[in-house]
Amino acid sequence: MHSATHQAIATVWRLESAKIVAGVAHMVRDVGLAEELAQDALVAALEHWPVQGVPRNPGAWLMTTARNRALDRLRRDKTLQGKLEEIGRDLEAREALVVPDFVDALDDARADRIDDDLLRLIFTACHPVLSTEARVALTLKLLGGLTTHEIARACLVPEPTVAQRIVRAKRTLGEARVPFELPPVDALGERLASVLEAVYLIFNEGYTATAGEDWMRPALCDEALRLGRMLAELASGQSEVHGLVALMELQASRAAARVDAAGRPVLLLEQDRARWDPLLIRRGLAALERAESLGAGGLGPYALQAAIAACHARAHVAADTDWPRIAALYDALARLAPSPVVQLNRAVAVAMAFGAAAGMEIVDGLTREKSLRSYQWLPSVRGDLLAKLGRKDEARAEFERAASLTANARERELLLARARGL
Repeated sequence: MHSATHQAIATVWRLESAKIVAGVAHMVRDVGLAEELAQDALVAALEHWPVQGVPRNPGAWLMTTARNRALDRLRRDKTLQGKLEEIGRDLEAREALVVPDFVDALDDARADRIDDDLLRLIFTACHPVLSTEARVALTLKLLGGLTTHEIARACLVPEPTVAQRIVRAKRTLGEARVPFELPPVDALGERLASVLEAVYLIFNEGYTATAGEDWMRPALCDEALRLGRMLAELASGQSEVHGLVALMELQASRAAARVDAAGRPVLLLEQDRARWDPLLIRRGLAALERAESLGAGGLGPYALQAAIAACHARAHVAADTDWPRIAALYDALARLAPSPVVQLNRAVAVAMAFGAAAGMEIVDGLTREKSLRSYQWLPSVRGDLLAKLGRKDEARAEFERAASLTANARERELLLARARGL
């Protein structure tokens, strides 16, 4: 009985914790303290629910308990009157005009209390004052509801390291006096980019794990998708938010086909597309259509990548893939967000559309890029193109070099198998 109750508590916490932390942070104006008070409410649930039963509205019970803890804390700090006056003034301002500049900037952003506070929490957790690693850890903790142990396992770092990152992140926010508020309109672009970057980093680590024994970490993909969908509701007028959601939905649709029964990686062109998830594809294409309708000035980097993923999703068999369109989309992406990795992906598309020699010309130009010297996909792509050009000895050496650069066991096995095949 108790185990079932504990499981129910864990489920409710995962779903409701972000709203609770956000609601309490609105009262105390301190994300670290808000999380402590929310955790107090969780402890209270663990004490009372196994005895009294799970309440009819468990989320509301947790929120009420956490807010009561917050009021107790404010009384104890002898700042209740001042804080209540501040909260009262804020609520009056909300009734008069709900964060006008920001809502205008986000067009369709929902203005109800919970969503507004959630939006504040997302932008606070991903504030540029924090390092990328800290943003990811804090986002998973506050908005994903993950434990420190779960985050450590997902990010493949020791648990004390994750705990330090989270503590340091909250301390940094406090020392920098980062307010629990929506960013001003002129900082919206930078701050939104920071949020999207953190969410996509979480998804990417789940989609292709950088290290460990598994090719994928599906739980991380699920968390990133949940965060992305929530953000798309909260900031519904932003093209790139929908572009990121589209990209993640379309990539996630291939999950079941990306590994075989033994957990070994299956390359894109070799996947059984009947195993691709049609619901996720439909959701991804709908999100892309939304991004396109909002992108009056042209598609952003995430939407362009989603458009590339859509080309694969629309091809029922690999031979039907529109590689010239993919190459053109990569050309646009390279102009908008130039990077060596984008050029490497563009080389693959060019090779598929116009021949291995055309792709090899691009790849050979990337061998001088310092940032790619330890990037296993450069020798991997080069090995693939060399094999297609009949230069098997060189191709084998490239695959072996790529295998030596990866920390993922499954990826290493795949690369060594390709070397042996030559």
